[in-house]
Formats: sequence, structure tokens, C-alpha cells
Amino acid sequence: MAWIQLKLDTDNQHAETLSDLLMEFGALSITYEDGKDTPIYEPNLGETPLWNHTVLTALFEADYDLAPIVEMLKLQPYLGADFSHKIEQVEDKDWEREWMDNFHPIQFGNRLWICPSWREVPDPQAVNVMLDPGLAFGTGTHPTTALCLEWLDGLDLSDKEVIDFGCGSGILAIAAIKLGAGKVTGIDIDYQAIDASKANAERNGVADKLALYLPEEQPADLMAEVLVANILAGPLRELAPLIAEKVQPGGLLALSGLLKEQADEICQHYNQWFDMDAPAHKEEWSRLTGVRKSR
Repeated sequence: MAWIQLKLDTDNQHAETLSDLLMEFGALSITYEDGKDTPIYEPNLGETPLWNHTVLTALFEADYDLAPIVEMLKLQPYLGADFSHKIEQVEDKDWEREWMDNFHPIQFGNRLWICPSWREVPDPQAVNVMLDPGLAFGTGTHPTTALCLEWLDGLDLSDKEVIDFGCGSGILAIAAIKLGAGKVTGIDIDYQAIDASKANAERNGVADKLALYLPEEQPADLMAEVLVANILAGPLRELAPLIAEKVQPGGLLALSGLLKEQADEICQHYNQWFDMDAPAHKEEWSRLTGVRKSR
């Protein structure tokens, strides 16, 4: 089945109003895109902010007459008669197949591969984590996840206790198990992340080695020799004392999910508890590592 789409430029104040209007006039779906490459990194809890320059795309069935909709939009005072828009035909495709074709096995460090389940494993002798892109964050394609995977690959995790703080899809926890960790605990505030981590651990045959908790359910005395937290700068700053108390003296820490310009401030903050290393960078993102000081 073919489709037709209407693209128009708007702003964060009027995007949702336009979306509601277009849905009333028969749009099948609405998507928002950043029109000026203005990233939003850390929205407040419960907020879904849009960009100052937002590109709105409304999808309709191919035989839909968009001329009356365009005339209606010209009457909106915040758009005007000369508002910028584009009407495009969208060819019918096997969208699921096209989406799947975009994901390939990726190597991290010397031993570790992350492989979608529908792809052939490049090296059967390597440490292979089978992980399909899904709802929870963390498939290895984002620089912050890659930085953490490379760090884990460079460690000797044999029989070590590891905490994945903010486990998301479980990718770091599962990688740690496959790299030899003896006991791994994943913690996340989102029950969907817990479910995703559990499903991915089962897919990789390591569910019996992974303990998963919401924050309020975790053991009070939980500690580990290695802790990795791939979240965001704000939570890393606010939760620093909690994160620090979960790492044994002499234990190893890795923090990611922060931008280059945030790295120095977060590094200085964690110097209270850890001997911190120089940051590692990938694109605009950073990873911090350190060793827990004696208490």
C-alpha cells in the first residue's frame, strides 16, 4: 500500500496543536523531527520537550486529497498563507525488512561482538551477545554504550561481582557475564527495562546469572568489585553517593551517558570517592573510569 505525507515547519509551541488538527482531518500518524540539529539531552521527569524548529510529518492514505487541508492550514494565524510545506509520495516497502537490514554485528574491543539474532555470527569463537534492537535503551550502536562495552572487554572479569546501574536492555550486564563475571546485578527504575533485560538474558542463556531489581527492591548491602553506569550526567551527579557506596574499596567504576563538556565536572565530583582517570571520548560523548578509594 502506498502513502502520501505532508511535511511542514513549525515550532515547539504549536506542534501539538497542529498534530491534533491533522489527526482530526484523517492523518494516520504524526512524527516530529529536529529541524535545526538542536539536541535535547536531559528533559525533566515527565516532560516530552520539542525543538524550537520542529518538522512535523503527517501520513495519509495515498488517495487522500490534501488540498483542503493545506487551505485550512493557511488560515491558521501561526502559519500564514505562505507557510513552508511539502507533499510527498511514500513508496510501499517491506519496512520491517528494511529496518532489520540496518543492523549488523558490531565488534567492541578484542573479544566482544553484539549480534542481532537474524544475522550470522561473524566469529563463533568470540564472546557473542545476541541482542535485538528494542524498546529499552542499549543496543551497542550509541557511543556511550560502545564506550562501556569496550571498557568491559578490556577487563579481567573472571569471577568478579558486577553491577550494571541503569541496565536498560541488559546489554552491559549480559556482556559482563559472557566476559566471565561470576555474579552480575542489573538495576533500573523502569520495569520495562527489567523485563527487557530478563528477556535478553534468557535469549543469551545467562538468565540464571543475572539478578534484576527496581531500586526499591535491591538488597540494602549490595556491593560489587565493578560497577558500570551508563545513564545521564544529571542522575550521575545526584546519585554519586549511592553509586560510590556500591563499589568495594579498590573496585572499578565506569560512568557514561555524559557529553564531553560535562565530563570534567562529573569527574571532579566523583574524585571524593574514586581515583579518577582521564576521560575517554567517542564523538561528542565521554566515559569516566576510576578506582574506589579506601574508606
